[in-house]
Amino acid sequence: MKLLRALGRVFRGNWKLTSGLVLLVLLVAAAVCSPLIASMVGKGQDPVAIAAYEKWLVPSPAHWLGTDQYGRDVFAMTIGALAVSLKVGAIAGVISTIAGVVMAFVAGYKGGAVDGVLSTFTDMVLVVPSFPLLIALSAYTKDVGIVEVALMLAAFSWPFAARTIRANVLSLRSRPYVELAKVTKFRDLEVIAYELLPNMLPYIGVGFASSALGAIFALVGLEVIGLGPGETIDLGKIIFSAINTGAMTLGAWPMFVAPILLLTLLFAALNLINIGLEEVYNPRLRGVTGA
Repeated sequence: MKLLRALGRVFRGNWKLTSGLVLLVLLVAAAVCSPLIASMVGKGQDPVAIAAYEKWLVPSPAHWLGTDQYGRDVFAMTIGALAVSLKVGAIAGVISTIAGVVMAFVAGYKGGAVDGVLSTFTDMVLVVPSFPLLIALSAYTKDVGIVEVALMLAAFSWPFAARTIRANVLSLRSRPYVELAKVTKFRDLEVIAYELLPNMLPYIGVGFASSALGAIFALVGLEVIGLGPGETIDLGKIIFSAINTGAMTLGAWPMFVAPILLLTLLFAALNLINIGLEEVYNPRLRGVTGA
């Protein structure tokens, strides 16, 4: 009960964190319910199957966002694409955050030569122009699945989390309670797990959100230039299709606007959460940001 009351005070006192979480929950809920939404729209048939309906139908009560060049319902397709984009972002975010956390804790806690080697490697990966490399890799991996694409994106998105977390680990490792844990014969893993990790959870959360968002937008960038994965439909592929078919000139503007709106809402939600967490755990920012 005390934890719930504490969380309630945090949310009531920070509208940015609350608004971001509510918006993110709504987007995730829509993505999770995409099969149900598709069945409701299709009324017994697959609304995103080719030639399910007439081509280029305008928005109407039967088709809220109209249909595309293949006769697929744009609303059902967009919600399904949101689910795919979130899945890629979640997988890439988890993998890159785990890699970044391990690298940061080992480098920051051990220090010395270990820190020098790992920090240098992290900086080298960080300055590598990742998008051209992703383009080159995607050109040779057109038939890969969602998991493979997420792994490819995660390989370039972990350094940011690693640098942010390492800097805080360097600050925390000299705190009195960490020194006390060492004196009481705690092993390194115990010190990290019981003393450092709980204090780093907000920063880990920020690192995850940044990595996931970066992976989603990187995938959109690849799709827009025609180098996305196989037959998987994500938000970027819908935008690519809308551009190539001239959907705006044909009156099918929702095909272009809807995925961009969802990406904008996702960007706003994750950034509001990041700003809210920073204000909660760094009170000096409240006066600066006007919270």
